[in-house]
Amino acid sequence: MKFNFKEDGKRIIVICAVSVMTALNIKTFVRTGGLIPGGVTGLTLLIQRVVEMFFGFELPFTVINLMLNLIPVYIGFRYIGKKFTMYSCLCIMLTNILTDMIPSHAIVYDTLLISVFGGMINGFAISMCLMVNATTGGTDFISIFLAEKTGMDSFNVILGFNAVLLVIVGLLFGWEKALYSIIFQYASTQVLRTLFKQYRQHTLLVVTNRAKQVHEVIFANSNHGATVIEAEGSYEHQERKIVYSVVSRAECKSIIKEIKHVDPDAFVNVINTQQISGRFYQRPYE
Repeated sequence: MKFNFKEDGKRIIVICAVSVMTALNIKTFVRTGGLIPGGVTGLTLLIQRVVEMFFGFELPFTVINLMLNLIPVYIGFRYIGKKFTMYSCLCIMLTNILTDMIPSHAIVYDTLLISVFGGMINGFAISMCLMVNATTGGTDFISIFLAEKTGMDSFNVILGFNAVLLVIVGLLFGWEKALYSIIFQYASTQVLRTLFKQYRQHTLLVVTNRAKQVHEVIFANSNHGATVIEAEGSYEHQERKIVYSVVSRAECKSIIKEIKHVDPDAFVNVINTQQISGRFYQRPYE
């Protein structure tokens, strides 16, 4: 694992910022509203509240969270990427330490505002972490692993785990807190879906007379191949070629820009891809 000062330095700065943001969000919005944010963080807070309610003392956030992250970290190290897991562990440790150190402070007391804005901050923090090839830990490791191995939507894995968690919250602390926690998680998921695009695909249909150059652009920018289809323009009855390919949504904008550079007259149709079956290259996590 070689250290690149520019790239890895940027990753460390972003991870530190995400850790501060996550810890502040927990000690302000989440604690004030009595919410359970989902994932391993939510399970950690749930265990803290259960122990405090039934046994009268509070366990350190760091201890519980580290124990719950042992198996997900192993999955990340074994199957996803060593460098990816190392930076994720840095994020987990910093978040844990800061959460125990920062005192609780209420900014607002309206639970609906807490749920919406706390969820948005949470989704933004997770997205920033994923963009620099790291994660905040817990179910993120498991969902990424399943997404790479099976191609399933990783967000559905997180949703299933959180649904079970919220049922437990409702039974123990009342359904009002559970329902507000759903709003928190929905806001978080929507921000995450908007900002993080690696597992979303677009289909490109490019009508062009320069199929070879277009294919080379697609391959150079995404490492994906393409299928060239012989066609005929119905208006002028001239020979055309259609270049068909599926690429990541995150790569789509730059690919279209390069296509227009090699063929200004190319007609590009972009279609949202719901599901693919077969070999599809995913950039590996470092």
